[in-house]
Amino acid sequence: MGAMLSPELREKHKIKSIPLRTGDIVKVMRGDHNGKEGKVAAVNLTSMTITVDGVSVTKSDGTEVPRPVQPSNVMIMKLETKDKKRLGD
Repeated sequence: MGAMLSPELREKHKIKSIPLRTGDIVKVMRGDHNGKEGKVAAVNLTSMTITVDGVSVTKSDGTEVPRPVQPSNVMIMKLETKDKKRLGD
């Protein structure tokens, strides 16, 4: 479940996309939340969606629930680099 990298990260790492992980900072590129940035809170491999902090919808009873986002609709702005094997360093 990969997503495209920002132009700066693409230039730095010489790759176009990388699998998403919890903790990455992403920018939503499509849909109602276009332009919002947030941290990836959860990755759901069953439904192939991610949950981004700050991207939510309000239900009819007034409660807010996280809105699942397709990984193809986001751009990774900052990578979580705790795992050194992720980029081959």
